[in-house]
Amino acid sequence: MKKFGLLFLCALMACTFVFAKGGSQQAGAIKIGIAVPTADHGWTGGIGWWADHAVEQIKAQNANIEFRVVHSSNATSQVSDVENLMTWGMNYLVILPHESAPLTAPVKQIHDRGVKVIVVDRGLTDTSFGYVNLAGDNPGLGRYSGEWLAKTMKAEGLTNYVAMGGMPVVIDTERMDAFFAEMNKESSLVNLLSGNRYEFANWSTQDGLRIMETFLSQYPKIDAVFCQDDDVLTGVYQAIRESGRSDVKIVLGGAGSKAVYQMIMNNDPLVRATSLYHPSMIADGIQYAVDVALGNKSDSFHTASSPVTVVIPSGLVDKSNVAQYYNPDSTF
Repeated sequence: MKKFGLLFLCALMACTFVFAKGGSQQAGAIKIGIAVPTADHGWTGGIGWWADHAVEQIKAQNANIEFRVVHSSNATSQVSDVENLMTWGMNYLVILPHESAPLTAPVKQIHDRGVKVIVVDRGLTDTSFGYVNLAGDNPGLGRYSGEWLAKTMKAEGLTNYVAMGGMPVVIDTERMDAFFAEMNKESSLVNLLSGNRYEFANWSTQDGLRIMETFLSQYPKIDAVFCQDDDVLTGVYQAIRESGRSDVKIVLGGAGSKAVYQMIMNNDPLVRATSLYHPSMIADGIQYAVDVALGNKSDSFHTASSPVTVVIPSGLVDKSNVAQYYNPDSTF
């Protein structure tokens, strides 16, 4: 079975060597708390699955590291869950905040009490203290998507496209700006919404369906759709199929879901590629904490005056490499 978390797997192999040589620090003293949102869409469902999966994989190598994973339904409950992890006695916190602002002060308080912090994906609003910000490559997702779509459309003589984003937040702007920067290099391509305009689909299947139904009623010929997210793609795909339209030749999402990987492997004519922003990044965050605990990575970030950012690269997945990333057990 292929597993996606490349950074995670490489680090796990390194840790196996350390474990075999008896290199774990302070047997029984290492406690790693992990706080993630419950699933509100496919990607966050994947975050939860990969958190649990990573813990089971690492526990199998070293029983002297204790883990506790909490899945929180909202920001308020996540604050409470993090406080409970502190009471439990964690030495490390790996957190993907439900929302950045409400979690910032509680996380800083925990940091000030000596807990080393790894924040995944959504950075905190206070950057005056030391933690690791393990971030996905948002501009990279947009850039790889734009490069592939522009090249493919030009090669196939396609011209008209529509675009959807997520929500009006910074990471969405980074993705869409990078996407349009690539599309605008090819003068033959026409955004039917004009300029760099797009609709927010809120990373939601239902919103993707609704918006695509509107696009199909507005525009008699659409060659391609960029919807940035594989959950959204599911709704877009449904709208196209239900409409009976045959003019749409390409639907491009993003993040890298199991369902889209299957479409690519099955040679679906509409879905041929996706760009990576995979929920296995939470596994990379957990492995980072393990590496610090075992002395394989420095803990100097903890005393720094600002966060240390580590970016997990994006990339393009298509027929040539999809088998490397497909995990049939993952929920996303």
